[in-house]
This record gives sequence, structure tokens and C-alpha cells, in this order.
Amino acid sequence: MTRIGIYGGSFSPPHNGHIKAAEAFLEQMWLDFLFVIPAAIPPHKAPPDVSAEDRLNMTRLAFSGMEGVYVSDMELLRRGPSYTVDTLRELYGEDKRLFLLLGTDMVLTLDEWKDPEEIFKLSYPVYARREKDKILDEKILAKLALYKEKYGKMVTKLTMDPIEISSSQVRERIASGRSISDLVPASVEDYIKTHHLYGA
Repeated sequence: MTRIGIYGGSFSPPHNGHIKAAEAFLEQMWLDFLFVIPAAIPPHKAPPDVSAEDRLNMTRLAFSGMEGVYVSDMELLRRGPSYTVDTLRELYGEDKRLFLLLGTDMVLTLDEWKDPEEIFKLSYPVYARREKDKILDEKILAKLALYKEKYGKMVTKLTMDPIEISSSQVRERIASGRSISDLVPASVEDYIKTHHLYGA
């Protein structure tokens, strides 16, 4: 049984928090390999403000040094809204076990996604906290209990220190002319500067 991780998102831009979450995901779920998949049009967010090609290139740079990680353009090629269930259907196989990495906002709304029953049927959801907001703890626990009752599966939490970085924070720093060297890999920072992304 091949253990495959799936980590989707806008990655506009990819940052150090994404990398740390991917490292914990690989290690703690004993993944054989991990697909990092930039979305074409995220259904739950505003459309990214840079091109799909730029986001794909930055994501490839960000994860280039990680063994077992493959950056896939499958959702970009599919076009239209990037529904997670479609990606799971494409990757699923009887000899595969799929693990789906979620952030806090996603784990709280997973039952509002397209075909959540099938998402739970095809994969094992896993989540990482990127913030230290304890107010959310009870909300998350309530949602996890609901998912267990409704879909019959536990959602696993990765053990890692929260890394309070967001792509919007990176973009805001760039727009205000401040350094992002502590938030993104050097290769991503160089790409942003070279291509004048996000107002750089």
C-alpha cells in the first residue's frame, strides 16, 4: 500500500510555513511521497493575483530540495475551480492510501466543500495548526467530533509548533517594501524580485 500525501493551495507565494508543514506531514504520516498541488482557481478564496505559471514556478523552487516531494500541475491543467474531490478521484487507487493535508480554516469548513462524503471515503484528512489562537481549539474539536460521527473517520493533527506565517502577510510586506527573507526561501524571494510580483 503506497502512502501518498496531498497538499493543495494557492501558494501565492509559497512560504516557510508551507515547507515546515510539508516536512511534518511527510514524517509523521510515513508518506512514500507527497504531491504539492497549486490550485488553478481555489473555490474558497479570491483568485490569486499572479499567474498560474508564476505560482507553479515558485512552488517548484520552494520544494526543490525536499526528497519525496513532487510539485504537480494537475489542477492547473484541469482549469476551472480546483475541487479537492476531483484531485482525489484522479489519484485514488486500490493500492494507494491518500492523506490530505489541511490548514485550520480548511478543517473547520471541510463539510462545506464539494462532496465531503467522498473526500472522507477517498482520503484520510490531516491538519496542521499555523496559529496559536486557543479560542479555535474548541471549535476544531467540535468539528472533528462531527466528522467522526458523520463520516466515520478521525482527522489527525500533526505535532508541530505553529508557524504564524501566511501568504497574505508575505504579500503585504512586499507591497510595503519590507523584507520577506525570514518568511520565504531565498529562491522564492529572488523569483518575486526578478519578476516584480506583488508590487515588488
